[in-house]
Amino acid sequence: MKLNKNKLARLEGVLQEMVNTGFVAGVNCMVLQDGEEQCYYEAGFRDTANRIPITRDTIFRLYSMTKPITSTAVMMLLEEGKIDLLEPVSKYLPGFAEQYVIKNGMRMPITHPVTIQHLLNMTSGLVYPGENCAAEVQTGALIQEVTDRITSSEPLATVEIMNRLGQLPLAFAPGERWQYGTSADVLGAVVETASGMRFGKFLSKRIFEPLGMKDTAFYVPQDKQARLSKVYEPTPGGLREYHGSHLAIQNRMEIEPAFESGGAGLVSTIDDYKVFSQMLLHGGSFNGVTLLSPKTVEFMTGAHLTPALQDYVNQWENLPGYTYANLLRIMTDPGAAVSMGSKGEYGWDGWLGPYITNDPANRMTLLIMQQKTGSGTTEYTRRIRNVLFSSLN
Repeated sequence: MKLNKNKLARLEGVLQEMVNTGFVAGVNCMVLQDGEEQCYYEAGFRDTANRIPITRDTIFRLYSMTKPITSTAVMMLLEEGKIDLLEPVSKYLPGFAEQYVIKNGMRMPITHPVTIQHLLNMTSGLVYPGENCAAEVQTGALIQEVTDRITSSEPLATVEIMNRLGQLPLAFAPGERWQYGTSADVLGAVVETASGMRFGKFLSKRIFEPLGMKDTAFYVPQDKQARLSKVYEPTPGGLREYHGSHLAIQNRMEIEPAFESGGAGLVSTIDDYKVFSQMLLHGGSFNGVTLLSPKTVEFMTGAHLTPALQDYVNQWENLPGYTYANLLRIMTDPGAAVSMGSKGEYGWDGWLGPYITNDPANRMTLLIMQQKTGSGTTEYTRRIRNVLFSSLN
């Protein structure tokens, strides 16, 4: 089906409402079909204090929209025969050699090691910081140490951090359940070890440079700092600027980091991420550049969890109708979803609100960029999706 551009124009009003109501400081949005831009809209500011508007070249912190890029790097090594899905992570990171869980206050060794596939599917037992179990508490302590040392003379680097993470307790035995966590960060270290190249260098040489993604990186050099959006957080009195370093990602992105987070560390622009999205949507090739084979992309975007694990995903407010695999949400049942969509559609979002979906059935991409804490997929994201999919004739 083809998109009706007159109906797509409704998106402009949704974005303006997001700004007018104080939901976000600024936002932009792009829709593509058959590799061609169908619309682009922007509203609000990347810097409210100085009244600097959001523009196409505004640089955004991707947070978890880093994950599809990390997955692509893993798929490149997979199709080159350099890694295997069932390999234990300890082959690349010795810190994972003696993992354990804590049950009833007792340290219990795991019977099956964490594998690369566990990491890709978030079934590893690795978690993000929290207070629900020893794994979350100790993970939080490690990430706080990484954060505290970002600007020190001895910052912690990717492989070192992940080896230390492997020595902490898991929240559950690998493969036992699904839980969102630091798995993608570990995959970044696996890519670094398996390729013999620093993770950021691998991404730059193998993905960003070939695709012409000139503004995508783990930091923002001084000559681009003026284009980096401020981050805002909601308060009872309205939005205010946020200065924290969530998940050990520096807020101003000024320093080339020792920790290159495969789960959260990249910045990009809507035009850069557009090219990456089109590469995947077109079977691994775009504008004469091939990164993956069509079969690899088919595997990457068509995988799914076992039925026994699916219930954990569906507990997330925005994920009914989706499965999860290879660091992506993948639509399997549009009738169960909370917004319009298509079977086989895939993508992810980020903590500050960046969002992507690729829809192979309609050869279509949606991109949204914003910078508000705790966002992910919002009610406005769902409204934008409904406008988009209802614009298909």
